[in-house]
Amino acid sequence: MLGALIGDLVGSVYEWNNIKTTDFEFLKPECFFTDDSVLTVATAQALLTGAGYAETYQDFARRYPRRGYGSYFNAWIHSDNPQPYNSWGNGSAMRVSPVGFAFNSVDEVLTQAEASAAVTHNHPEGIKGAQATALSILLARQGGSQDDIRAEITNRFGYDLARDLDEIRPWYIFDVSCQGSVPEAIIAFLESTGFEDAIRKAISIGGDSDTIACITGGIAEAYYGVPEDIAQQAYRYLPDEFVEVIEAFYKRYPGE
Repeated sequence: MLGALIGDLVGSVYEWNNIKTTDFEFLKPECFFTDDSVLTVATAQALLTGAGYAETYQDFARRYPRRGYGSYFNAWIHSDNPQPYNSWGNGSAMRVSPVGFAFNSVDEVLTQAEASAAVTHNHPEGIKGAQATALSILLARQGGSQDDIRAEITNRFGYDLARDLDEIRPWYIFDVSCQGSVPEAIIAFLESTGFEDAIRKAISIGGDSDTIACITGGIAEAYYGVPEDIAQQAYRYLPDEFVEVIEAFYKRYPGE
């Protein structure tokens, strides 16, 4: 899950200032954690404690306000009776990475990914985006090749993963839908040669940079691991509570 947070941190300064290159300073002093990180950590906390996804998302989002939450989700945060609102947005995919690390079978991962999404993003595309992301992580950490992952996600979810970044990059614009960002994030991983390279490629697409890189980062971590120097840099941007949850999560779910 730390890989997802690193993607969010790196992309935070490019969401509204897109760049179409992989040549940039990786973790700039101006980087910051956004709603993507808050809710990813909340997913991990829900898995650690057994609390419901909805109540944990509300708890974390209320304690870390003004982090870029969408308008519908922001209203949901403060509702006394939070109900799903049929969203197909990529919020379901950006927060799901802990599910791919915590469970070891396809059925468990798909079921839990749907559960984490459906408290808000119960549209079929919202659920599909979360499931495709979490399953990519499971396959990556269980030794699947990039070709294996491409084939499985394409066959199961119907995403077009045959495109390449050089084809996507020139025309790609801001798109918060799962169907318009999750495939691109997965492609960035599929073209990568290492963890940092995957994040750089995700940022280079443009669009919703922090979320695309967050999705890519979770998959890249499962496949490559996170270099220790990058991990230590990333921790400096995060609240102590986040670090405590991350460490507890890895202790319970070492991903092996």
